[in-house]
Amino acid sequence: MTRLALLLIAIVSFASAADRPNILFIFSDDHALKGIGAYGSSFAKTPNLDRIAREGMLFRHCMVTNSICGPSRATVLTGKYNHVNGFPDNSSFFDNTQQTYPKLLQKAGYQTCVIGKWHLESDPTGFDQWAVLPGQGSYYNPDFITKNGKEHIEGYVSDVITDKAMKWLKEERDQSKPFMLCYWQKAPHREWSPGPQELGLYDNETIPEPPNLFDDYEGRASPARNHEMGINQHMTLNSDLKMPLQPGEADEPGSGAKRGGWYARMTDAQRALWDAHYNPIDAAFRKANLQGKDLVRWKYQRYMKDYLSTVAGVDRNVGRVLAWLDETGLAKNTIVVYSSDQGFYLGEHGWFDKRWMYEESLHTPLLVRWPGVVKAGSENKDLVSTLDFAETFLDAAGVAIPEDMQGRSFLPILKGEKPKDWRTAHYYHYYEYPQPHHVAPHYGVRTETGYKLIHYYQSDEWELFDLNKDPNEMKSVIADADYASIKESLLAQMKDLQVKFKDTNPTAPPPKVSRKQANPAAGAKGKGKGKGKGKSKD
Repeated sequence: MTRLALLLIAIVSFASAADRPNILFIFSDDHALKGIGAYGSSFAKTPNLDRIAREGMLFRHCMVTNSICGPSRATVLTGKYNHVNGFPDNSSFFDNTQQTYPKLLQKAGYQTCVIGKWHLESDPTGFDQWAVLPGQGSYYNPDFITKNGKEHIEGYVSDVITDKAMKWLKEERDQSKPFMLCYWQKAPHREWSPGPQELGLYDNETIPEPPNLFDDYEGRASPARNHEMGINQHMTLNSDLKMPLQPGEADEPGSGAKRGGWYARMTDAQRALWDAHYNPIDAAFRKANLQGKDLVRWKYQRYMKDYLSTVAGVDRNVGRVLAWLDETGLAKNTIVVYSSDQGFYLGEHGWFDKRWMYEESLHTPLLVRWPGVVKAGSENKDLVSTLDFAETFLDAAGVAIPEDMQGRSFLPILKGEKPKDWRTAHYYHYYEYPQPHHVAPHYGVRTETGYKLIHYYQSDEWELFDLNKDPNEMKSVIADADYASIKESLLAQMKDLQVKFKDTNPTAPPPKVSRKQANPAAGAKGKGKGKGKGKSKD
């Protein structure tokens, strides 16, 4: 081969690499659709997330395979259900030797990095650089685990994660290569602690209550009323609602006599701002001596204002990154994806947290901006899944998709070209029981036509919902003769999906990876840097 031919090949290869899109994957924790203005929220202040929707595509029906933090992340990384990737619940350990999309992108010449929440116990692999929170991490003055050990950084976690991500983008990556950055925020996970800039953001507002805030759980299977995630009974005064305990008051174990560990982490200056905000709220609450539904309503308002304030902190920081992409001109060739590991209950059914196959936690936000490819201001109602993220990223980067991944690239949908054989039903399986929150294990199917079948297999109870008539899922019609044929169709679809996804023994305990398998360098006692000490129960 002549030198000229080699030179031409090199030029073509370089151009191809330069044309490959950067991928900015923004992932938050427990972000409900109703916590984003673009999804129709009348109270969420999210101008930067709304901008991504306005300049890209908003997905109405992006669903998770298992609505809980670590397992959801494992599915996103591997493109596989949790019974396949070995991470079914938050007591699991991620096998960091297995195939993931970051590894495949890295091999294809991408610079890869993950900054922020990880929650998978073993060290990240497939990343040129990483800095992750141990376990759930801390809102104030967080610790990070890196390749070089642990570091402690003063500041508010959403700001610090963004600072580190921006530093990598600006100074630390190989700028001759396309990048894939996992910019993964901790917020708005429990205990919903706002940053200094967002304290008091919602104090003069009243957040609308969901119609089923006082759900009595009639008309459904027994697991719905046997939960431990109610705003009324289970939301703690101290950790959740920021109230210092009075003599004789009890709170959840380990939350501290007066304040939780989150308060002790603060600097004097941070604590002064915190106390100036919360102490008057606490005094007014004590004076009111609320009872019954009035107490529930107060707790709901306090919870929502804190939750939405942490969301606002995420949104503000997303704005910082979007502005930098604009300033550098990188916005033109960068896919910006915003999503969350699952949805969350903002008082629906009287709940906080996630886990259930009900709509609020089954759905997760998905916003995608890709100039020149995704039509600005477009909206999609097809069933997509976090299971599809890995394949979509690989497809967008021009990297071959492994046959053993279980999702499907929705790149054609981003281009406005829905495949004729796109899925019409989504399969779900939740495992973690009994603690925390006492949500019974269940699996089920949800169709694009608005029907949902759920099986709580420990008690052998079933629920069937017609979301067209009952969008709030208040009454199961499993015993209604008018739905007999729909029930049979859903059962058949569910069994087909269980075969397709190799979940053919769904009531058996799923395979789990041991700590030693997940982090071989750590040995049996898990002494590796990323073992996740201080992992949250949620």
